[in-house]
Amino acid sequence: MFVLVNLKAYPCDPVEIAEAARDVAEESGARIAVAPQAAHLSAVAATGVETWAQHVSPNGHGSHTGSTLAEAAADAGAEGTLLNHSERRVTLAAIDDSLAAADRADLETIVCANNPRQAGAAAALGPDAVAVEPPALIGGDVSVASADPAVVEESVAAVTAVDRDVDLFCGAGVSTGDDVAAAADLGATGVLLASGVAKADDPRAVLRDLVSPL
Repeated sequence: MFVLVNLKAYPCDPVEIAEAARDVAEESGARIAVAPQAAHLSAVAATGVETWAQHVSPNGHGSHTGSTLAEAAADAGAEGTLLNHSERRVTLAAIDDSLAAADRADLETIVCANNPRQAGAAAALGPDAVAVEPPALIGGDVSVASADPAVVEESVAAVTAVDRDVDLFCGAGVSTGDDVAAAADLGATGVLLASGVAKADDPRAVLRDLVSPL
């Protein structure tokens, strides 16, 4: 089970959370990664935690002011990248081009989707994983695995029907070990979460609880 903590633009200490995630991963044997702001990629990667970019742009080198170059993210220590998060939606063509950019930079990829139909479409593009996250539940206190388990089950089926080599993750409202266990029971092989860790008073304790069922 893969646990990816997206720090978004929350006012947290990315290095402190990265160190906690690294330590919990080492003591538990769980796979935990942290996705900080692009400006913090190097500092987070320096802790030794698995580090992901929150987004990479579809372009390569050249006149692309403001882009997040996949190669630059990799040079900063990123091992993977999220694409098409609900808060950073892009076109299907841009997803395809960003996947190609990530491939050039040897980055692992997760494409986010809002529902099972989108999850199937995303799987057809050949990412390493698709993460289903109903927008209404993002940032909430109830996980998708509890609020709408059918979304996870149907997304697993949709992705598997397209490409059995693509993993299905789920997110939105994940904040406890029980949420992680429920997601696994529904067929997900990873979870995405953000505020549950980034806004926690004790991120280390939250991370330990998250991986406790694994």
